[in-house]
Amino acid sequence: MHVRTVLPASLSPLHDLAVNLRWSWHPPTRDLFAGIDPELWAVTGQDPVAILSSLRGEDIERLASDAGFVRRVAEAAADLERYLTKPRWYHEQGAGRWEGRTLESIAYFSPEFGITAVLPQYSGGLGILAGDHLKAASDQGIPIVGVGLFYKSGYFAQRFNADGWQQESYPVLDPDDLPLSLLREEDGSPVVIRLDMPRGSHLDAHVWRAQVGRVPLLLLDSDVESNDPARREVTNRLYGGGGDQRLEQEMLLGIGGVRALRAYARICQAPTPTVYHTNEGHAGFQGVERISELVTGEAGLTVDEAIRAVRAGTVFTTHTPVPAGIDRFDVQAIATHFGDPTCAIPGVPVERLLELGAEDYEGGDRSRFNMAVMGMRLGQRVNGVSELHGAVSRDMFKGLWPGFDVEEVPIGSVTNGVHAGTWVDSRLYDLAKNHLGSDIAARSVFTRIHEVPIEAFWATKRELRQQLIRDARSRLRKSMVARGSSEAELGWIDSVLDPDTLTIGFARRGATYKRLTLMMRDPERLKKLVNDPERPVQIIIAGKSHPADDTGKALIQEMVRFTDDPDVRGKIIYLPNYDIAMAQQLYPGCDVWLNNPLRPFEACGTSGMKAALNGALNLSILDGWWDEWYDGQNGWAIPTADGVEDPDRRDDLEAAALYELLEKTVVPTYYERDEHGIPRRWLDMVSHTLSTLGPKVLADRMVRDYTERYYWPAAHAAWAVAAEDHAGARDLAGYVAQVHRNWPRVRVDHVDAEGLSDAPQIGDEISVHAYVALGELDPATVRVQMAYGRANANDTLTDVELVQLTPTQSDGEGRHRFEGRVRLQRTGSLGWTVRVLPMHPHMSADAELGLVTLP
Repeated sequence: MHVRTVLPASLSPLHDLAVNLRWSWHPPTRDLFAGIDPELWAVTGQDPVAILSSLRGEDIERLASDAGFVRRVAEAAADLERYLTKPRWYHEQGAGRWEGRTLESIAYFSPEFGITAVLPQYSGGLGILAGDHLKAASDQGIPIVGVGLFYKSGYFAQRFNADGWQQESYPVLDPDDLPLSLLREEDGSPVVIRLDMPRGSHLDAHVWRAQVGRVPLLLLDSDVESNDPARREVTNRLYGGGGDQRLEQEMLLGIGGVRALRAYARICQAPTPTVYHTNEGHAGFQGVERISELVTGEAGLTVDEAIRAVRAGTVFTTHTPVPAGIDRFDVQAIATHFGDPTCAIPGVPVERLLELGAEDYEGGDRSRFNMAVMGMRLGQRVNGVSELHGAVSRDMFKGLWPGFDVEEVPIGSVTNGVHAGTWVDSRLYDLAKNHLGSDIAARSVFTRIHEVPIEAFWATKRELRQQLIRDARSRLRKSMVARGSSEAELGWIDSVLDPDTLTIGFARRGATYKRLTLMMRDPERLKKLVNDPERPVQIIIAGKSHPADDTGKALIQEMVRFTDDPDVRGKIIYLPNYDIAMAQQLYPGCDVWLNNPLRPFEACGTSGMKAALNGALNLSILDGWWDEWYDGQNGWAIPTADGVEDPDRRDDLEAAALYELLEKTVVPTYYERDEHGIPRRWLDMVSHTLSTLGPKVLADRMVRDYTERYYWPAAHAAWAVAAEDHAGARDLAGYVAQVHRNWPRVRVDHVDAEGLSDAPQIGDEISVHAYVALGELDPATVRVQMAYGRANANDTLTDVELVQLTPTQSDGEGRHRFEGRVRLQRTGSLGWTVRVLPMHPHMSADAELGLVTLP
């Protein structure tokens, strides 16, 4: 039985303010709830729902009789209403208008969402990115609906034992105590999403709804009485359980997620999504469920036609450049599950399902079903999360597009961004408003930061370091008690860290490639840095390792035990249980953000963005976003030893480069002060960083990029293939089948050129003729191109340009002449060839079908 607080009419808006998670990035609303009882606000972890649940009758009477508080409640409610209804960027840009239609709904699937520490449904960067995506979409008016799972025990809470070994605990969450509401049918009963399981069993789930500003977030929960005990545990822990449980989680996320969207649209009269964005491969089964709908529903499409219709409206984002980070299941497990007549996906034969995730390409493992591969086969638009990660992904997945140069693999990139309202400390906003005007927009804060007096900015940074130190001491004390220390021996914690010392932050997952312990390659050199009497350094470290990753845990233990060394104790500290709440203290309080992954395994690395927005400088390996936006003045790039095969030798070289930068550049710059004690050269770099990086790293920019480059094109493609009873999907599927039948007979028989002299010069024009056999294919349905560029000794072309050739003649037996002209604009050794590609108006890229023919 869960008894809720009943508020009088004058205070009733507090409920809406508490359950809309906009409060997590809106300081005035947070201040309103904090003002009810500051001590309770701290004790509850700054949770408005918990605050309201804790109110007694006399508390409510006191607040209702406070005219000033009632007025503030009304003002906050009016402000929220304006936020929810005022037209935003999306509407000003036309809302994806195309032939009389507008894009009204985009489904965003993710296995985790990091919105606030109050709702711990995240483990790390993927979930934090998903949370920032929803918040920025809300701010920009982009009509997204999030879909995920509700984990009763979240990820895990981390502590260390006496020996520094990570220990995990799983606090149980009660959704009734969280800013969630149960999706219910009209008769008040909970919506039940059911998935059929082998041997006549089932997996049921309820749907919890969170409201993230304008954006609804649907979370499926398997803790339902109609499930057997094992199935009730399917969504118990994020990334928990074995292979079978993980598979059932991903089926519930994908298949159940689509069904939850349908129930939400029906009950809340919400538009059905046109575009489906899958954040990593975990939700890949959503595409299979949509194929089933099109095959078994009124559309009556074949599987091939349904695949083309689903692909058109699907965007897939890959987040990992590490193969081990991709979910792969045993093919036999997939075949056994979906081959069972009681739980087969209607209309989708198991053989076709297996084809979608098959690693049937050079270097693939045919015994594995790859969720990322299925995501790419069901997504017409695919992207990585930084420019470098896009390039790494093209190389990683090039086997899906054989015959194409890696540069032509159709995987683009949208560099991640971070939500400023969540991550920038309110003191910095207050500082900007005091000097730039109270109505200044967030983006303008960064471009005009140079107008803030440098002394005021430096004083605020000291306050933020002091704030971090208070939080760090409190956390460290609790950690040491958990490790077995008594309060009597912890007096030294009161002097841990110094607000006037250069503060370096390092917070990462314990994955091996993150290289947590790189800074310890030369312990004596590190000790010398932190103990310098004139120019000391202090380092705050945090991060969890997956419970099953003993290698990562060992790295954390090594670091924790090092911090126990009397030579560095209190100057290098490791804080347990890294989460959103800790991060919101850590980023603003740091002067330098350290990141030293093994390049190129950092897909993006958004923590450095958050630190930069809070006036920190990055000290990082050129990987992820830093490779893209480092300009020589916004921080420092740690030199990499690319090409060194011995991993220990590479670590030694890069650690030495890190020490060199700290000793010779970073530390001296920080401690170089003018007559007023201001580090002007340092603050010039900070000002440059904020003004140049600020607008780039915002999640607002990220979601606009997704909208303009992916969502709107995907919507237009989806509408096009669905028009006139899916005529476009039927036509494209027929074309693809015809191409595959005929492609073995496609060949380039002969190529020649006219106008090519023995000594060609710039400006010469040549005519190219290609004779191509196409079998039964119409020459209007293929693209024939001349590709020319610089030729090396291996007859490989680089810096390639393409010239389209036009069909001019046919012999009636499937052989056709194509012609084109090119004017030479480059000198040096050039080479050229001709190739044939499929072409259809509903294809989005030349390489989409993975088919190409060369001479």
